[in-house]
Amino acid sequence: MARISILSDQVANQIAAGEVIERPASIVKELVENSLDAGATSIEVEFKKGGSSYIRIEDNGCGMSKDDALLSLERHATSKIKSADDLNQLSSMGFRGEAIPSIASVSRFTLQTREADSDSGTEILIDAGKLIHCRECGMPPGTRITVSQLFNSVPARRKFLKTVVTESAHIVHHSRLYALAHPEVSFALMDEGRSLFQTPACSSLKDRVMEIFGKAAAGRLIAVDETESNLSLKGLIGAPGHSRSSRHEMLIFVNNRPVESRTLGYALIESYYGHIPKGRYPVAFLFLELPPSQVDVNVHPAKREIRFRNEASVRGFAVRAILKALKETVKIAAAPVELELRKTTQPPSPKGQTPPVEGDESRYDSQKIDDNRRLVTKNRPSPEISKSESHEVAPSPDSSPQNAQIESSRRERSSIDRSWRFIGWAQGELALFDTESGVVLLDVRAAQKRLWYERLRSAYEEHSVESQALLLPVPIELDPVSSAVLSDNMELLDAYGVQASPFGRNFFRIESVPSWLPEGEATAYVGDLVDLLRRGGLSDKSGTANQEMMAKHASNRIVRGTAILSESELSSLVDGLFGTSNPLADPDGRPTFIEISKSELNRRFHRSSGSPNRNNS
Repeated sequence: MARISILSDQVANQIAAGEVIERPASIVKELVENSLDAGATSIEVEFKKGGSSYIRIEDNGCGMSKDDALLSLERHATSKIKSADDLNQLSSMGFRGEAIPSIASVSRFTLQTREADSDSGTEILIDAGKLIHCRECGMPPGTRITVSQLFNSVPARRKFLKTVVTESAHIVHHSRLYALAHPEVSFALMDEGRSLFQTPACSSLKDRVMEIFGKAAAGRLIAVDETESNLSLKGLIGAPGHSRSSRHEMLIFVNNRPVESRTLGYALIESYYGHIPKGRYPVAFLFLELPPSQVDVNVHPAKREIRFRNEASVRGFAVRAILKALKETVKIAAAPVELELRKTTQPPSPKGQTPPVEGDESRYDSQKIDDNRRLVTKNRPSPEISKSESHEVAPSPDSSPQNAQIESSRRERSSIDRSWRFIGWAQGELALFDTESGVVLLDVRAAQKRLWYERLRSAYEEHSVESQALLLPVPIELDPVSSAVLSDNMELLDAYGVQASPFGRNFFRIESVPSWLPEGEATAYVGDLVDLLRRGGLSDKSGTANQEMMAKHASNRIVRGTAILSESELSSLVDGLFGTSNPLADPDGRPTFIEISKSELNRRFHRSSGSPNRNNS
């Protein structure tokens, strides 16, 4: 007696449904993909009770004839591919022909469809895989599919569904993905008859993001547009300092298909190193275009994951494109308040102070720094300074041709630069500035960390770390493992200004430390470095990574408390900050300042944009 038998079509479809239909959102995904493949320019999605009781997908696509509608209910019936070679040139969302029969096998399934040149449409009703009727119906051109009583025929599957709120959230997520992937298509999403979002066809991705996520979210995004060989990366990413606590807004599309890609995900996170805090994730709507033959979309049953033929080249290209966009944004952000071009060449100043700038030996001497020149708003100079003094500075006595050239460049930019006017302190450590476009809050400690980080990293890169010998060597005792680590890395630490020598079993003498480090912190600092070595944070094979790690660690140690600075000190701090490579964030990726626009202030105070300022009334 035969022990092996061929499964019935109904059982086979239900098994396939277990792979393709994970939850109600999977139905929305598969059917919306079919609508897009049908050339729809308008798609409407409606669901009830998280999709478990009712889902309706309606489009204005090409529709189907009666014969094609019946054939679409058969397994592996598809119009997308004809041969195995077509899998290497896929340009459609779907291609397997499993979605419709799988859905129909585990629900009450109604298909209504009509071609544009037909007088009437076709209605097919399937209940748990059984054909109930096939008849004519009246409807506009396109396709309408209604799914109800999901998993009633397989009640065990219903037990694995989450709460209505959770399942609804997944449907909203998938609907957003395809609305973002196709801005040219109008989308509507409704829950229990209530509109969640309804967006017309948009001319750009940013307009679509604004329609779905709001103006505030779209306003904090920057564009990525880079092409290299046969690769193209376009889209929007969050500005430095703009992040989320989860990966949910790291949205990646490959050839307009929403996917989960470790290659691109890691490239995105890696590119934001130092631009957002550790443990946070960037916001991104990225679209990668490449030849279909270079990507395999037939890896996952639900087509959720993909695989690139050349993972390394895709990752490298993505990192370069994202870093370029971030770098350009930093330049643009720095331009409005960068009123001077200065080179910081002096050695670091004592702990807790902002690094000095060239030509400013006493640093915060008000006689040498015209703080109002940088902090007074261009159109509203303070009473004690004339308009000409607000924009021009007399050359210093030791002016050189190079300084004169810098001065000419500064004066040319002053007509378009925006200035910050210091107005006070908030929460003890936030400097408050009035600007032409709103209000700025500067985190003084974060700004100081950025300055120190840039200075120290530059010193480490140039192998010009200034070291100071201690008058009396400081003893330090370590455990056996740490002692071995320190002994093996003496030369590496010496390159970063730390010299230590053995002084008995598990004892060492710290003989010199970086010039910026107080003697009292020598033991703690060396202990920190040993811990980094033990964790693999420092290595004699990782030059650049070491420099960044050391500079970040040192800047965090130097800048601990925040003293109230004078206006001239703040002026020097702002000048120095916008002379760095990334003034928008501290070394850990936290924002150095935030700006509240006039429009936001007017909105919060319920004022129209044209309302007069009380100070001028």
